[in-house]
Amino acid sequence: MHRVGCISKRGFRSKVEKSCVDFDEGVFGIAHSEIIAKEDMQQLFEHEELGIAVIHTYIWYMYVTLMRGTELCNRFNFIAASRINTTFITNNPTSVKNELVDRFMAAGNNITPSLYFLPFNSGNGGHWVLVAMDLSRLMVYYLDSLSGDWSKYPSMKKTVDA
Repeated sequence: MHRVGCISKRGFRSKVEKSCVDFDEGVFGIAHSEIIAKEDMQQLFEHEELGIAVIHTYIWYMYVTLMRGTELCNRFNFIAASRINTTFITNNPTSVKNELVDRFMAAGNNITPSLYFLPFNSGNGGHWVLVAMDLSRLMVYYLDSLSGDWSKYPSMKKTVDA
């Protein structure tokens, strides 16, 4: 982790551990950065609710370690959880639909069937599920580690139906 100097409330300089992870366009279809702080890593170690930064960084790690520069980039794509979530779906469903279409179109004329993975926070106690969309078969798979019923997440269903 990089050490970033921060000013405390008292005006003294202190050292806060933070790291900036740069996501290239290949990960989520758009380039952006995430800041990962010590608190984010504690979520993992203490088995707390995981935030978007942790989920995105894990996806980035998989992309860099397993996919970048391989055929897997043509077969598997990710959708940023920060861009498709319950709040956006409820407040502006048209924007969410457009975001998904843009992400799907970014693949271009790829003839290899692709799966799109969307980590989705149910908003129910911070529980994350994974939505996998197979556009070549027009199939949507819902993966829940708690074996829950996907229909209890109506905002996710609304997005998938769209």
